[in-house]
Amino acid sequence: MLRSRRPVLIVTVVLALLGFGITPSTAATPISVSTAIGRQDGSTATVEGYVVGQPTATNTVVRSNFPNDYALALADSATQTSTSSMLYVQITSAFRATYGLRSNPGLLGKKITVTGALGAYFSHAGLKNTTAFSGGGSTDPDPGDYYAGTEGKTGAALKAALHTIISDQTKLSYDQVWNALKDTDQDPANPDNVVLLYSGRSQSKSTNGGDPNDWNREHVWPQSHGDFGTATGPGTDLHHLRPEDVSVNAARGNLDFDNGGSAVAECSGCTADGDSFAPRAAVRGDVARMILYMAVRYEGTDGFANLEPNNSVGNGSAPFVGKLAVLKAWSAADPPDAFERRRNDVIHTTYQHNRNPFVDHPEWISSIWP
Repeated sequence: MLRSRRPVLIVTVVLALLGFGITPSTAATPISVSTAIGRQDGSTATVEGYVVGQPTATNTVVRSNFPNDYALALADSATQTSTSSMLYVQITSAFRATYGLRSNPGLLGKKITVTGALGAYFSHAGLKNTTAFSGGGSTDPDPGDYYAGTEGKTGAALKAALHTIISDQTKLSYDQVWNALKDTDQDPANPDNVVLLYSGRSQSKSTNGGDPNDWNREHVWPQSHGDFGTATGPGTDLHHLRPEDVSVNAARGNLDFDNGGSAVAECSGCTADGDSFAPRAAVRGDVARMILYMAVRYEGTDGFANLEPNNSVGNGSAPFVGKLAVLKAWSAADPPDAFERRRNDVIHTTYQHNRNPFVDHPEWISSIWP
C-alpha cells in the first residue's frame, strides 16, 4: 500500500510546484507596486500601495479635479510624483462608488489593496479587471487620527477640543475661492458644472461672475453677522462658501435661517420673509452643519468676532445666526450625503486641510448644543 501511494503523492507535489491544481492564489499575499510594475504578465495579483491620484493619460496623473471614478494610481509612497513609479488601476463598475476619486477624494494618500490582472492600462504598467478592493475607506467618519483628543468629551469641552483641531488650516484668498468652488461643488453627473447650493441648479463652471444668472460666492454665514466681510479667514473659509445664482444670493442677503415665508424666485423649495430664509429641503442639513462649523471654528481668538448660533432672527450685524433649534432639526432631518462628504474631503485634502466635524460626526451637534 505504501509503495502504491508514493507515486501519487510525488505527482501531487510536483503538480503543485508547477502551478497546477491546488497552488495557493497569487492574489492572497499582497505585492508592492514596484513588483507589480515589473510583473506585467497578465497574472492575477493583489497589490498594496498608496493612492496618489487619477491617471488621465500615459504620463499624466491628476491630484484634484478628478474627472470621473474609473481609475486611480498607486505607488509605494504616498508622496510619489513620478508616473514611472506608479501603477495605473482600472476601477471596475462595482467599486466606483466606493473607490472612485471623484466621489471619494479623501482616498488620496491612503493605503489600499487591489486585486486584478497585471497588464497595461493607459499604455502604462497597470492592474486591470479588478475584482476586489480593501483599505482606505470613503465612509470612515474619523479619518486617521484627525479627531484625536476628543475621546470622552462632551459639551463645552468637546467644542473647545474641536476648535483647536479645525483651527489648524491653510487660508485662501477671496480670489482663490472661485477655482476652489469649481472643485468642491462639482456636479457628480457633469464635471464641467457646479451645483448651486440653494437652487440645486447644475450650471457651467465658467459662468461665475456678477451678471444675472451667473453664479457667485455665497457666504452661508452672512459676512455682516460679525462684520468680517471677505477678509482672509471667515470671509474665505470654504466650509461655508458655496456657489449660488446671483439673484438667489441677493434674495437670501444676510437673513437668518428659519422655517416659513414665501417662495423665492429661481429657487424651487426655498422660502423667505422679512427676517429669515429657508433653503430647499435637500440641503437644509448642509446649511446647519456649515453654520455650526463656523461657530466652533471662530471663537474670537484670531482677530475676528466670536461667532455663535442663537434662537433669534433679525440678528443684523451681531455675530449671531439663528435659529439654533431650527438648524438642529434641519441637520437631523437631512443627514450628510455623498456630495457633502466628498466636499468635506476635497477641502481637507486639497485646500484648507481642515474638516467640518459635523459632516463626519453629526451626533456631536446635540452634544455641544443640547
